[in-house]
Amino acid sequence: MAPLPKHGGMLPWRCAVRAENPMFARPLLALPLFCIAGSAAQAQIVALGASSTAGYGVGQSASFPTLLEKSLRARGRPMRVINAGVSGDTTAGMLARLACNVPQGTKIVILQIAGNERGASAAESAANRAEIRRRLHARGIRAIEADDLVLAARRAGFQLPDHVHMTAEGHKRVADELAAQIR
Repeated sequence: MAPLPKHGGMLPWRCAVRAENPMFARPLLALPLFCIAGSAAQAQIVALGASSTAGYGVGQSASFPTLLEKSLRARGRPMRVINAGVSGDTTAGMLARLACNVPQGTKIVILQIAGNERGASAAESAANRAEIRRRLHARGIRAIEADDLVLAARRAGFQLPDHVHMTAEGHKRVADELAAQIR
């Protein structure tokens, strides 16, 4: 397997994702279902989320995980940030791929769970969120919530014409605010 890019590397689609999400059913059939190893195991921070984390509309290079890594390095904090954002993903999908996307040695997970919960009850969504946090806590991994930061950026006008995703400026704002929270 080719190594991941240096800045804000995206995890390849090789982790199990919930097959009931029809958007991803075909890619699941075509790709092997195993966890990645190698350079992802060196991640110190993993950004786990859906399309806003993935950089939908602005591209991976302008996504907040990529910008966060650059910001941390500019501040003398050479930390690796892995972008585990998958457009359209749900809390069930994130929970299913948690062990695969958050390798041993991860110190911080940025949770940007968002609102793709079509078909799931509020109770199921809350239970999935709680289980994600519980599993991270059990592994000694600090969780930083980013949903409010993304929402604030969008409310400040840093949103694409779809009124769902952030502009590049919104991603920068979120990255800067996250960088300030990482010690």
